[in-house]
Amino acid sequence: MSQNIGKTRLAYSRAWHHVSLAAPSTPSLGRLASRIALLLMGKHKPIWDPSTDCGDYVVATGCNDMLVTGKKKEQKMYYKRTTRPGAMKSINMESMIRKWGAGEVLKRAVSGMLPKNRLRDKRLERLKVFEGEAHPYKKNLMKFDGRIRQAEPEVKAEILKRMSI
Repeated sequence: MSQNIGKTRLAYSRAWHHVSLAAPSTPSLGRLASRIALLLMGKHKPIWDPSTDCGDYVVATGCNDMLVTGKKKEQKMYYKRTTRPGAMKSINMESMIRKWGAGEVLKRAVSGMLPKNRLRDKRLERLKVFEGEAHPYKKNLMKFDGRIRQAEPEVKAEILKRMSI
């Protein structure tokens, strides 16, 4: 009895998504982090399985304009523990943004939304954060704010030429 497996390589291919935090309709930090975590895990794909890593890349730009509700910038604390007793260090969100940038805050929020297993670090590596709008991944992106990117006219002509041969 034979079993047809199908073309799974295309299903496991990784797309690049762009999230602009400078857009006026951007949700707050927690809601945005949960949406990014779903893309990194690959839960939006029909082939999703908890034990496989089938997620996509996410490029987050404009982290300077990240929306945080309430008084979280002053009151939200991040803790760092060492093996020494009494060596717990704490830092609030405002000073973390000054020291490491708002991208680090976004990374920590997304890290908290991902499952705590062996795939977590690999998934977080696919999250690329930038303070401004400039980034080196423009050629890789397939989606800009939910819209699929159109190919350049020269690329379309080359594709049509190859198809006719």
